[in-house]
Amino acid sequence: MNVDLEVQKAIRARLVSTWEVLALVPAENMLDTNQRPNPVPSIILGDSQATDEGTSLRRAHTRVYHTLHVWTREPSLETSKQICGEIRTALHSGRLSFPAGLACADVLVSSMRFLRDPDGEHAHGVVVVEVLAVEVAA
Repeated sequence: MNVDLEVQKAIRARLVSTWEVLALVPAENMLDTNQRPNPVPSIILGDSQATDEGTSLRRAHTRVYHTLHVWTREPSLETSKQICGEIRTALHSGRLSFPAGLACADVLVSSMRFLRDPDGEHAHGVVVVEVLAVEVAA
């Protein structure tokens, strides 16, 4: 099982099932893609790093740092900040659901950054999500 991929799937599942996020970004615009330009507005998933938490000799605890990129077309950062806030609220609403053999011990939005794209038309939000996943006996 690829813990990193399961975290990505669980994050997307949470976002596409949260009305407040869907009101700002359609589910079909929440993608794992290298496409440029991205659909606007969009949430791009996929950038991540997985590390062994080092708390068990079983090596059963993995911390995944998953980065979400929010893209909007606007002269300010207002909508991108609103979307990122709804992402944070959705992810902090409870533990993520994983398939058998994996459990979510913690989920945290550890940082959010907001940038103006050099093209002058787009705003970019960067959300870093930390998930502690534990491999359990199925």
